[in-house]
Amino acid sequence: MSMEASTPSYLKGQMLMAMPNLADPNFSKTVTCICEHTDAGALGIVINRIHPFISAKEIFKELKIDYTVKAESIHIFVGGPVHVGELFILHGPPFHWKGCVTVTPTLALSNTRDILESIARGEGVVGSFLIALGCAGWGRLQLESEISENAWLTGPVSDELLFDVPVESRWERAMELIGIDPMKLTNATGSA
Repeated sequence: MSMEASTPSYLKGQMLMAMPNLADPNFSKTVTCICEHTDAGALGIVINRIHPFISAKEIFKELKIDYTVKAESIHIFVGGPVHVGELFILHGPPFHWKGCVTVTPTLALSNTRDILESIARGEGVVGSFLIALGCAGWGRLQLESEISENAWLTGPVSDELLFDVPVESRWERAMELIGIDPMKLTNATGSA
């Protein structure tokens, strides 16, 4: 049976953990939250790569958004190699923002000015958000193909992982959450 003829198994609300053999430098040792997945493709946000040069202060200044002193040091993440000039905000409640897309009952994705202004003022989603420049994207059946080639492991999204685990520990912790010891992973691939 071909992939197209089988019942689709969409991964919205799941995490992708890069396998050690994933050579693409955009995704090596990354954890990606899948925010949308349909038969047309998938969109996700990498949650464990802080942008090395840009902070929230630069974003707020460029967009002429007033911000608090505390908000200027918010980390900006490298969300992926697609739409690198666009902002994406993964966040917990509330979910009343313009263009807000529910990912799970406790997590959503937004990219409108109203939520960014609220974050800059220290209101709304304080503490449970992640701002990313860019996203990860896959075309039709591309992600499914990469999973079948042993590039990714999958598991349910974890709000704790997103908002409470230190960034540098997220890949290992994501693996542990699905019962995998990262030290025992191999680069070998195979099929039964």
